[in-house]
Amino acid sequence: MTLITSQFLDNLPVAVPPWSGYPRYNFVGGNIDPETMAIAGLSEKARSAVKKHGPAMAYYNMGNGPLGFELLRDRIADRMNQQRGMDITGDHVLITSGSAQGLDLLNLSFVTEGDTVILEQHTYAFGAIQLKKLGARILPAPLDAKGIEMNGLEKTLQDLASQGIRPKFIYTIPTVQNPTGSILPLERRHRLIELARQYRVPIIEDECYSELMFHPNRPPSIYALAPDVTIYVGSFSKTLSPAMRLGFVVAPPEIVSQIAALKSDSGTSSMAQAIVAEFLVDGYDDHVHQVSSALLHKLDIITAALNREFGTSIDVHRPTGGLFVWLTFPEGFDTRRLTAPAGKEGIIFNVGPDWSIDADAGMRNMRLCFAHLPDKVLEDGVAALAQVCFLEAGFPKRGANSERT
Repeated sequence: MTLITSQFLDNLPVAVPPWSGYPRYNFVGGNIDPETMAIAGLSEKARSAVKKHGPAMAYYNMGNGPLGFELLRDRIADRMNQQRGMDITGDHVLITSGSAQGLDLLNLSFVTEGDTVILEQHTYAFGAIQLKKLGARILPAPLDAKGIEMNGLEKTLQDLASQGIRPKFIYTIPTVQNPTGSILPLERRHRLIELARQYRVPIIEDECYSELMFHPNRPPSIYALAPDVTIYVGSFSKTLSPAMRLGFVVAPPEIVSQIAALKSDSGTSSMAQAIVAEFLVDGYDDHVHQVSSALLHKLDIITAALNREFGTSIDVHRPTGGLFVWLTFPEGFDTRRLTAPAGKEGIIFNVGPDWSIDADAGMRNMRLCFAHLPDKVLEDGVAALAQVCFLEAGFPKRGANSERT
């Protein structure tokens, strides 16, 4: 231990190891396909943004204050009104450094040690990790193939009310749920709103993946149906670039202003904000359509490979959009068994317990990101994963119409 390290706090997370690059079969994270990056469009918009807004970049927040670039906020509001059925202005929008920062600000705004929050049984890991750091009590909302199961949620709320406990919020990813890929039907959205109003519990609606649907029948956002009980979180990471780190929060102006008071980064990247403001005017919709089409193609590739290599030994939950496929292994199997042997073969993936409020409930599950890998690598990676599973657990016994050895 050195003089400096001796001063570290005792409860710090495990140190980040030296970066050695991604393994060949990298099924983790929310990366997007390099082939669908809008390189020409982003380059053009970057030049345009600097010409138009360059002088404003001499100021923190481009001289627009902590809520973000006013032009971008206005254009996000216009898009939310047109695409998601909202009725908002730029005053309802806070620009954040990715949707993760938006969720972090919301957690800090509402939660302190001992508070109760409700998250979907399987959910975005970052939000749960941050809530645990704050000392929150996290309860799961049960899920089925269509999202939150409302009878189970109602029972949880009833039980809490009988104890005099009012949860700080219900966090949901209703449109292309992460990790399961489900879409909450309209009738369930209305029921969720009824429960939120009845038990006086706000809803945090995360629509990070909603633009990447594989069919056009997207229900209206929960915020559009009930702005009095909902805060909305969105992102450009999955459509334009994860590295750009640009997201946003939508809420009534007085709530946005309060949340913004906790933002301590001196402002989200002005360049990124200016580029996206230009892109939203011209080219964004065509780009999103191309990305969605490419994702659907890759989904077909990976699901065919999973069916070919694993057969009926696992269940493949085909998503309605997004970047991930959610797998369920046989009863009693723990996908964490495969982490080390797969790693030796250059395969990494997300185990279900890391994406579940109750680790045991996610024990049989695995999340694979299919968005960024070439078709052949997807096929080879699934075959390699199946072989590791066979050597470790004895199944699947057959793959690609032949016996495994």
